[in-house]
Amino acid sequence: MKLLRYGPPGQERPGLLDACGTIRDLSAHVDDIAGAALAPEGLARIAALDPASLPAVTGGPRIGPCVGGVGKFVCVGLNYSDHAAETGAKPPPEPILFMKATSAICGPEDDVIIPKGSEKTDWEAELAVVIGRTARHVPKATALEHVAGYCVANDLSERAFQSERSGQWTKGKSSDTFGPIGPWLVTRDEVPDPQALRLWLEVDGTRRQDGTTANMIFSVACLISYISQFMSLHPGDIISTGTPAGVGLGMKPPTFLRPGQVVTLGVEGLGVQRQRTVAWPG
Repeated sequence: MKLLRYGPPGQERPGLLDACGTIRDLSAHVDDIAGAALAPEGLARIAALDPASLPAVTGGPRIGPCVGGVGKFVCVGLNYSDHAAETGAKPPPEPILFMKATSAICGPEDDVIIPKGSEKTDWEAELAVVIGRTARHVPKATALEHVAGYCVANDLSERAFQSERSGQWTKGKSSDTFGPIGPWLVTRDEVPDPQALRLWLEVDGTRRQDGTTANMIFSVACLISYISQFMSLHPGDIISTGTPAGVGLGMKPPTFLRPGQVVTLGVEGLGVQRQRTVAWPG
């Protein structure tokens, strides 16, 4: 299934994308694409519905973040060997974890705001994992059983905030609109191998990233198992699994986003995002 949320920011309604590409309203059956609806029992109830029996949504509404009420947005740094190399870093011996503020989450076609004072806003196409079953100290062999589905994420980053000022990476990753997710959540049954997905990104029509999840240093299953050693993962939590080579920081010379550009990105089978960059309004 492809599950989504549509409507104005803060007023999104739950929906399902049918086989013909029509959005079907799920409001009579679930409150949101969040929490319990993402647990195995919740997804089973949605899967049992006949899409043709659900009201069709017309008028081309805004597509919101595909998951609501996200408790944690956990990100993984330097998880592709080619990306680590372009930044001058060695592949890490264990996953590098950091958090992105949930206030950064936005829709897949919402404008991306260049933060106040930013000179190094960068792009990062990523595969994101949405948890569907609580995970605590889970073994790698059964880790994927805790996945509700997958979606596209753009782990936007302000490199000066991230690396040139003291402290953690989080402040370079958490500006408003720095967490587009969607357009939809594709349930786990439709993604037989999360390590065999192509992902790509373009800026103003020029291809910048073109990679495959097969090149992850730490697989999706490994990441879930590893993260669950340090914190409980709950339904609706998101793990963004890292980005391949081709970020602006790695270009010669480094090249960063400025207002008025268009970023387009996608992951095989999971849909496409398109964002316009705009200046800080202040």
